[in-house]
Amino acid sequence: MPDPADPLFRAALDQIVPYEPGKPVEEVQRELGLDRVVKLASNEGPFGPFPAALEAIARSAVDLNRYPDGGAYALRAGLAERHGVGFEEVMVGAGSDGLVDGVSQALLDPGDEVVMGWPSFPSYAIYAQKLGAVPRQVPLREHRYDLPALLEAIGPRTKIVYVCLPNNPTGTMNDRAELDTFLYQVPGHVLTVIDQAYFEYIARPDYPDAIEEYVKAGRRVVALRTFSKIYGLAGLRVGYAVGPADVVAALSKTRRAFDIVTPAQVGALASLDDAAELERRRAFNAGAIPALEEILRVGGLNPVPGSVANFVFCEVGDGALDLFDALLREGVIVRPTGGFGAPGGVRVTVGLPDEHELLAHALAQARLVATS
Repeated sequence: MPDPADPLFRAALDQIVPYEPGKPVEEVQRELGLDRVVKLASNEGPFGPFPAALEAIARSAVDLNRYPDGGAYALRAGLAERHGVGFEEVMVGAGSDGLVDGVSQALLDPGDEVVMGWPSFPSYAIYAQKLGAVPRQVPLREHRYDLPALLEAIGPRTKIVYVCLPNNPTGTMNDRAELDTFLYQVPGHVLTVIDQAYFEYIARPDYPDAIEEYVKAGRRVVALRTFSKIYGLAGLRVGYAVGPADVVAALSKTRRAFDIVTPAQVGALASLDDAAELERRRAFNAGAIPALEEILRVGGLNPVPGSVANFVFCEVGDGALDLFDALLREGVIVRPTGGFGAPGGVRVTVGLPDEHELLAHALAQARLVATS
């Protein structure tokens, strides 16, 4: 491994802890000799692509000898029409994570600052640190973003403030009234990025639509969305940002050419018109969350209440990694949340009913081991 202290490498990388993905399901099966392994770790939706998306992806395969549309014209135009905004106010990226990277590159110089809640999505801090910028991580209050404390953390070198809505890994949200008050007080030199990766799962009347209520109202806000969750396209990595035209123009300078492959572009566009399937998946998740919480409680865990996403967070304490390992050996992969700033927690994604049954069995076995 390279020595990070070697002068060959940028000093800004010294303090970065890289994102560590879990092992593939097939490798876990091979290593542990298991017949079945289920993955409840990465917040993918439990269902695959929409039928129309599968058809569009299949049709695109015959042209894979050609580069994708570098400007993602059709997808950007479709998203602009869907949200009632200008084409110049929409940018696509390799998931919402790719857009966090792009915003960071567009705005941050060494010594600049970004403000975020913590624990939260680690890319906000990682991409800032890569550029020599400073992440200001504000502790959550009752497992939710503490918006007044975020305001206090904003200084003259702050360029970006992130609001993860709902927050990952806790699944909790701030309501419209809180966010309205917050945005009214954010200084004009700061861009607010509202990450709504789980937007489509939420039907609460107090949950704000950042595009409709803030971007279209002329606020200095960028809203992030993704096709990786409810739309079932995580393997194709496509997300989008809607924001002021000058910010989108800057993003166009930081994104890599051809970074959204053709199957991702056509699959995402084809996913926009199936409202019935979207509602079916939303309703399934709404019923699955309380069922998952009950499985976790019966298994001896204490899930944080109020998740509006497709996952549940549990504070476990010093035994978080032991629990992860015990469940892994029973064929269930969950996510330890040390990389999110919560080393004593685990995050569990909603799965299908038979996957929940395996989780319940694995938790029971883990408790037997722990008490034996």
